[in-house]
Amino acid sequence: MNRTPNFARLRRAIVAGAIASAALVAGANAQSYPTQPVTIVVPLAAGSGMDTIVRLYAEPLSAALGKPVVVDNRPGAALMLAATAVKGSPPDGHTLLISTSSAMAINAVLYKQIAYSPEKDFQPISYYVKSPFILVVNPALPVKSVAELIAYVKKSEKPLTYSSPGAGVVQHLSMEYMKQRFGLEITHVPYRNTPQSISDIAAGHVDMGFAEAGASLPLIRDGKLRALAVSSASRLPILPETPPFAEAANAPDFEAVSWHMMFASAAVPKEIATRLHEEMGKIMANPDLKKKIADIGLLPIDTPSIPETEAYLKSEREKWGNLVRKLGLEGSQ
Repeated sequence: MNRTPNFARLRRAIVAGAIASAALVAGANAQSYPTQPVTIVVPLAAGSGMDTIVRLYAEPLSAALGKPVVVDNRPGAALMLAATAVKGSPPDGHTLLISTSSAMAINAVLYKQIAYSPEKDFQPISYYVKSPFILVVNPALPVKSVAELIAYVKKSEKPLTYSSPGAGVVQHLSMEYMKQRFGLEITHVPYRNTPQSISDIAAGHVDMGFAEAGASLPLIRDGKLRALAVSSASRLPILPETPPFAEAANAPDFEAVSWHMMFASAAVPKEIATRLHEEMGKIMANPDLKKKIADIGLLPIDTPSIPETEAYLKSEREKWGNLVRKLGLEGSQ
């Protein structure tokens, strides 16, 4: 008697049972999660804008999850120390990472070797903040708009200069992105830190730069820097009179920002990742929290879906990675 059909049915039944069991286990894991305190690893020091925001939402996230949420600051190695630490943690959703475009979209191309793969080792959980830059110039420069600056740079007999906190950082790449987009020649003057790179624009040692809002706003308000545009597609609530670069330069698709994003290990079960994404979406939609974020010079956004965030990450890696290669900086650090 031919028993092949019976064996085939039995095999299908076993496979179906295994799939159902795995789904039940995953569902149970998601329902019981978390079973211990959740640690959020932050790659910047306590008191930074990123750290401030994480501490703002840590308490409501703790309430939503029913377990303490601990903030662990791990600054160092161009934001890569934190990513390396989370990569080595158990993939159970109890250790999460906050990171930026530098560590997750730029460094893999900029550095000869890094200890993690942004694409293979991590999955995005929540994209909640943009960190735009302000295009500032020394007030002695005879320009009051982006259009005037572009025209001035093109006709200037002596090369103008711009500062950044170092080669390969987002401020540097944002200016190079602008230069390539508009065919400009401006000489880069790299510094070792943000405050000095900005104060030297105010002092007239450098002509311009893309500066962080928190560090440049006091100088802008004192008239020591002139703000021409913000690098995000929308205005900064803390500087509403300054137009987005896209609007100021009639370049609708222009945006050059860093961002804050929560990541988990790539091996964290989908159900846990989804729950974290949903809880973060509810928390970050709070108007009071959005105002507090805007008040420190950052741009709160409506949290996109995980697939939308993955697509955005891919586009950011292509944009910045291609620019690093064009500048000849691939593997330079």
